[in-house]
Order: sequence, then structure tokens, then C-alpha cells
Amino acid sequence: MKPISLLAVLSAAVALVLTSGCAGGSAGTTANAGNPSKASAPQTPAPEKKTVKIAINSSPNPPYSYVDDKNQPIGYTIDYLKELEKKLPQYEFKYEAMDQDAQLIGTDLGKYALAANYFFRNPEREQKYLYPQHEFGYSVTSLIVKSDRTDIRSLDDMVGKKLTPMTPTNGLRNMIKDYNLKHPGKEIKIEDIDKITIADRLKMVNDGKYDADFVNVHNFDDTNKQLKLDLKVGAVVSKEPLYVLLNKKETELAERIDAATAELTKDGTLSKLAEKWFSVDLFKSLEQVGEGYKFRNAK
Repeated sequence: MKPISLLAVLSAAVALVLTSGCAGGSAGTTANAGNPSKASAPQTPAPEKKTVKIAINSSPNPPYSYVDDKNQPIGYTIDYLKELEKKLPQYEFKYEAMDQDAQLIGTDLGKYALAANYFFRNPEREQKYLYPQHEFGYSVTSLIVKSDRTDIRSLDDMVGKKLTPMTPTNGLRNMIKDYNLKHPGKEIKIEDIDKITIADRLKMVNDGKYDADFVNVHNFDDTNKQLKLDLKVGAVVSKEPLYVLLNKKETELAERIDAATAELTKDGTLSKLAEKWFSVDLFKSLEQVGEGYKFRNAK
């Protein structure tokens, strides 16, 4: 036998080590590939939601907004805000209830991003607040008269007659002002008062002190269920769009609310909410809305 040289032995040993190392590395790579949990990337935390402070109305205004027997806010406006929040997952809505004056002042000063109540669009408010382009609901305005009266069927019939007093912040007041501007010499007189409830105004008509009250038909229906006055709807006047009001700096939020409201209108969500709370789809024409109501004298 020929002697094996030391160099040959060392060369064979080095080759064996290298071969084993490569095989082990390959096996390890293959094993990890079959077990993704060992090579998964770290989870990215979800972005924090931005809090939006909303001023809602503390005075009961059913079926738009009021509280249930557990003192929780409910109504058409509240349901709209909940649907709006679903459309805007980047925001978290926080509510605070207060009277209308506090809503307007707080939103103007930026304490609240927006105010949700019974707000119409008018030039004075447009100077202070942002309005979305799309309304979230409607007010069906009406003239309430004694049950035996047949002489009041429109605003034209109120010329020379007495309309119940109105507060400076009453949204319907601007409708009377607009009417008077369009009918010079045939204006409807507006009496001022600091504070007054719908119930007090209706009692004034019932007692014969005033000829009519100009009010949302749903407010009349709800109030008269409790009072049982001898009154009726003498005329359905108009269907007025309602909006949320936003602080002037909330331009991005206003745009997103407007887009979301347009979607809720288009997909029928707001029509369903209207039918739920008013038993009629307020997003139909005034004629169709009027046909959806059955006005009865409360005896």
C-alpha cells in the first residue's frame, strides 16, 4: 500500500466540513421558509382616531333629538350622526348637550367642531359658520290655527293677522323676513320675545290671542299629543333643508361630512331614517310629503 500524505488528509477534512456546513445552512433556510411565523414582519399600529366634539341640543325636539328613559340622546338627528361616524372611521364623535345659543357660540369660538340641531341656511350664519352643501334632513313648515278656521291656507293669508311671537334665533323667522322683502306693503308682522316654548305659542292660538303659529309640523304633532288643544294644520307652507354647522377652520371635516351625507342620501339611508322617525320620506317632493301626513283635529 502507498502511504497517504498529510496534505491529502487535511484537504479531505476541509472538504467534508464545507459540505456539511452548506447542507445545514440549506436545510435551515428551507425549514424557516416552511414556518412563516419565525420570519413575520412587525405589526403596524392602527392610526389613532381624531376626536370631533359635537354640540347637540339639550332641549327636547322630538323626533329630531331628545332623550330616552335612560337619559340617552335619540332621534333622527342622532341617528344621522351615528351613520355619519360609520362613514368617517378616522374620526370619533364626542357629544355634549346644551341650549341653542351655547351651541352657536361654542362652535363659533372653536370649542366644538360642529353643532347639530334644527339649523337652516341663512346669510348671517353663513358669515360665521361652514355649511355642508348637502342637507341631512328637512323641516316641514306649517301654519297652525283653531280647528274651526278656514281663512288661513298660506302665508298670504297672514297679512293683517297676528302671528305668535318669535325669538331672534328662531330659524323660521328668516322665512317671514324673506316673505316680507318679496311683498312690500303686505308684510307679516313679527313680534319679538326672548324665550318661548312651542307649547306656549300653541296655547296662545288656542286661546284666541293670536291667529296662527308658524311651526314645524312634527313639533306641532308631538306637542299637541300632550296638550290636546283644539287646533289643526291650516296650511303646509314649505319643506326647508336642515344642516349641521361647522367652525370656519374645519374645512377638511366639512368636505368629508358633505361627501358622506351625499352618500347617505343616495343609498337611501336617510330616507329610511325619515320613515322610521316621521313615518314619511321627507326626501320626496313637498306634495308627496304632504300626502304622507293625515292631519286631524286634536279633540
